[in-house]
Amino acid sequence: MRILGLDPGSVATGFGVIDWAGGEARYVASGAIRTSGVEFPPRLRQIFEGVLELMREYRPAEVAIERVFMHRNADSALKLGQARGAALCAAFSTDPMVFEYAPREVKLAVVGKGGAQKEQVQLMVMTLLKLSGELGPDAADAIGIALCHAYCRQARLAVASGAAAGVTP
Repeated sequence: MRILGLDPGSVATGFGVIDWAGGEARYVASGAIRTSGVEFPPRLRQIFEGVLELMREYRPAEVAIERVFMHRNADSALKLGQARGAALCAAFSTDPMVFEYAPREVKLAVVGKGGAQKEQVQLMVMTLLKLSGELGPDAADAIGIALCHAYCRQARLAVASGAAAGVTP
């Protein structure tokens, strides 16, 4: 199962691709789609085109994306929402299943603490996937989102198979 994790942002949209099989994650690729320019609509197009290219290249079966959280600055929240929308529209190009996770949920799944710092997520992602070298914070967050989805997916399957076997939680 190939999973694409997306951490949307109007300046940098992080992405992380993992393969998930038998309860094990394998790193495939990661990075960030960096936008340029002053005008906002062309930056949204850059996000859209960047995610479209990721969908074509990696062909994920499922996409996990971070849910928008409320900013104190309404303008920032609106821009983040629009960046997320551009990424989602591109993701739908190959008809994957799409799942959303709150930032706190991702941190809890990856680090074990919902209030974990970015550096802790980065370290845990590198540890869990046995990565060495540099991993940018946008890429690490996106891989964390993909891992969170993989763990949640596995838990849902375990509950479903238990229910099918007549086991009640």
